[in-house]
This record gives sequence, structure tokens and C-alpha cells, in this order.
Amino acid sequence: QVQLAQSGGGSVQAGQSLRLNCVASGPVGDCMAWFREAPGKEREGIASVSRILDHTYYADASMKERTAISQDRAQNMIFLDIISLKPEDTAMYYCAARVGCYGTVGSPSTYTSWGPGTQVTVSS
Repeated sequence: QVQLAQSGGGSVQAGQSLRLNCVASGPVGDCMAWFREAPGKEREGIASVSRILDHTYYADASMKERTAISQDRAQNMIFLDIISLKPEDTAMYYCAARVGCYGTVGSPSTYTSWGPGTQVTVSS
């Protein structure tokens, strides 16, 4: 059984940076990703990483500008670094896993395992 545990996040001021962490246990598969869900909005993809190929994929150009996904494969961990945080980045952030990345972040419904989420609140 796959388990994803998250850490990081919290309350920050606009313009600051932070790092989110996710550690996996069990048969997690090749692809891990980060999503976020803001109040009243749908869950949206941020980035994914192929653990075997160490290739990264971003949902769109705007995500790639201020975020960076990385991994420590030996520790079964992925990270999400976000810079220049804005109030609109306020959301619950989730890590997720699926069998393969297939060159894309993909929709939330394609992921089979989820972390519990960690809140990021950005104040102006």
C-alpha cells in the first residue's frame, strides 16, 4: 500500500519562498506530482517528476516560472520549491503518485495515491 506523507508549508509573506516535502513508502510507481486546490477552485496540477528518468514536467509556463519540482530518489522524496509567493498561491498543496508520467502532469483523476495535503497561506 502506497503512503505519502507531506511536510512544509505554512503562513508566509508575499515575495517569500518555501519548500514542500513529500516522502513515499510502498510500491509508489514511477511518477510523483504536486497539485494544489484553492478555496472554491478545482484541484490543479503543478508539476510531476519521473523518478526513474529524473525528467520533470510542468502543467504550464506560469507554473514553471516560479516552481521547481525535484526528487531525492534514494529517500523516496519529492520536493516543490516555490519562489516569489503571491496571495493567489494560497491553497492546499497535495503530492500524488501514479504508475507513469507519460510526459505530462495529467489530471487529478489519473493519480491513484494522495498525500493528506499541506496548507500554504500567503499574506500581502
